[in-house]
Amino acid sequence: MADADIARAALDAIARADGLDYADARVVRSERDHLSVRDGTVDRAQRAHSAGIGVRALVRGAWGFAAEPDPSPAAAERAARRALAIARGVAAAARDRVRLAEEEPQRGHYATPVAVDPFAVPLDRRVADLVAATDAARDGGDPRVRAVEASMQWHRIDSALATTEGTLVTQNRVFGGAGLAVTCRDGDATARRSYPIDYDGGLWAAGYEVVDELALVDHAHRLREEALELLSAPDCPAGRRALVLDTPQLALQIHESCGHPAECDRALGDEVSLAGASFLTPDRLGRFHYGSPRVNLTADATTPRGLGTFGWDDEGVPARRTPLVSRGVFVGYLSSRETAEALGLGRSAGCMRAESWDRPPIIRMINVSLEPDPDGPASLDELIADTDDGVLMTVNRSWSIDDLRLNFQFSCEVGWEIARGRRTRMVRNPLYTGSTPAFWRGCDAIGNATAWRIWGLASCGKGDPMQAMGVAHGCAPARFRDVEIGCSRG
Repeated sequence: MADADIARAALDAIARADGLDYADARVVRSERDHLSVRDGTVDRAQRAHSAGIGVRALVRGAWGFAAEPDPSPAAAERAARRALAIARGVAAAARDRVRLAEEEPQRGHYATPVAVDPFAVPLDRRVADLVAATDAARDGGDPRVRAVEASMQWHRIDSALATTEGTLVTQNRVFGGAGLAVTCRDGDATARRSYPIDYDGGLWAAGYEVVDELALVDHAHRLREEALELLSAPDCPAGRRALVLDTPQLALQIHESCGHPAECDRALGDEVSLAGASFLTPDRLGRFHYGSPRVNLTADATTPRGLGTFGWDDEGVPARRTPLVSRGVFVGYLSSRETAEALGLGRSAGCMRAESWDRPPIIRMINVSLEPDPDGPASLDELIADTDDGVLMTVNRSWSIDDLRLNFQFSCEVGWEIARGRRTRMVRNPLYTGSTPAFWRGCDAIGNATAWRIWGLASCGKGDPMQAMGVAHGCAPARFRDVEIGCSRG
């Protein structure tokens, strides 16, 4: 039986239940592949499969959820009846009643555009591509090069969603990519450089073609030489200066200080005990100056190659684009049908997603991006040329941020001082600190569409039990004035 029919069978089992307001059923089959190489030798080769069905039932304004690790009609019926029973139990004790913003029933199929199926690429080729990168990074035999690591990961998710409102959609999503890291040591000094980004490597919604695009071998020599130079580079000097962020670091800045505080459940206090709250409370919607007039942030599930790109979210809301910050003013949330109705937003931003069949969907980031400035510089080099004095930082090393997503600190793998429009000496262990609104209000330059890139992060954690989700952030290099800059000793 097709997965769409199994999902509908779950709903048929409870469709006439007394008090049922709404129900949905998701059949999900996923496959994950992770391969890593260390110093030319395979360190990890793992492939995992998972399949099951999850059912949500809304009874008299109260939710119930249940799941079964067997995507069959009998398991679907069991999950549906258990979700119904849980919802009835919650409804008997609940004071508040859930209402859902209206959405038109959806029908159709979505598939990630893939040129080369990564799951069909032979293991020998994948290992060879990674070994070639590690060998290139070790070329020259410098004994200070202590470790070279390369890895790739792939994830495929096939899903079918049916709802009692008439939605029936299927999706086939694929994402993945690869990365390289070089670690050098000389005495007590240690340095690491990675490409394209440190956290989760470079990941996109695409196929194996991105491995060729990344050209790991071509970047191996640069990484090695920068890591070696870092060993003797001076510490980043402290002070308040202009900060230029390249896109790999700016993507994480957007994730932590823009994406998370815009999650509607945080703003309503529903995540306080788990993953924190948000300074972007509902009373600030439409009137709070989040950043400078140059700052425009959007949530867009239609962005090509984004890990938050899909046809529909996990309650059947079609992929759409929602402004979060417009000309510096906070104007929108990452929302669900439930929170959109509670706040009178009109419609959901389509941000309900679940890690797997055995987790209920919760509000998650999709593709949260900083829009390019049409009049901005066309490259990082042009932005540097427009900067009289400052520090360029790239690729995250560590970070911390408070529960309200206000006060933060980020340290990066490498930095360069900027003097009179030129990149000068390299500095080690650079860090910057700030408060989110003040930081974004100091943004006085953003690159244009030519410099814009999208970066995927595979493991954004949220919820209880914890769910790891793939998200993405697009941006061009940007400059921030009067930022507290210093050196991390860790």
